[in-house]
Amino acid sequence: MRTETLLTSFCHELTPLDPVAVWAHGSLAGGDYQEGRSDLDLVAVLPGPVTPAVVWRIAVAHARLRAVPLAAGLHCTYLTPSTADDAARRHLTWAHEQLFRRPVTPVTRRELHAFGRVLHGRPPTELLPAVPDQELRDFVVRDQRDFWRAAVDNAPLWRQDIWVDLGLITFARATVTAREGRLISKRESLDLLPGLGAPVEVVEDIRSRRYDDPAPPTEEWTARRARLARNYLGAAIDALTASYD
Repeated sequence: MRTETLLTSFCHELTPLDPVAVWAHGSLAGGDYQEGRSDLDLVAVLPGPVTPAVVWRIAVAHARLRAVPLAAGLHCTYLTPSTADDAARRHLTWAHEQLFRRPVTPVTRRELHAFGRVLHGRPPTELLPAVPDQELRDFVVRDQRDFWRAAVDNAPLWRQDIWVDLGLITFARATVTAREGRLISKRESLDLLPGLGAPVEVVEDIRSRRYDDPAPPTEEWTARRARLARNYLGAAIDALTASYD
């Protein structure tokens, strides 16, 4: 399997950094991974400070993997034991073939505790604090209100597959997490969305692109899909966040 080959190569490339742990979360750990379509979402815990020399080694490690199949979808955030506790702290991350900083969110931390896959070293429960239900609920509601609701008003974004896919799926997952305190997969999200009032034709469009090989969308459908997605999500996000204000 190409995914396992890539993961083995990645862990080998990190050997000079002597990682305390390397974990997978997201679809790869949760059981809904689609090779060649899903990203590889990883977290590595390094033993000491992320100095400029360490940053250079990380960049080299990812650069050496560029020719390996699927490597473009491999994303990894780098923690240290002394920086792992703060869910708001931004950590060095390799994603989309560049280095930047982003937090390891409460959702990711809950995923790691619930079903994180240990690729190397110690398990997440030994290095990351547990995420209380209220913290998790507050985060997903805030993310819907502050990020996704604003994105709905940016019409050009919704002509892109990725925004339609993530917009609806993230809303369904946030709804279940806010109401029930549990995490669900992308497949479960697609099953639930029609019952949450989402337009069925948009949900089936997302499903077909995730699990089948449909023809490219027409310009007419792209425009209609964007309109349907935005009309649904604007009202749905407003209703969800209003119930937690």
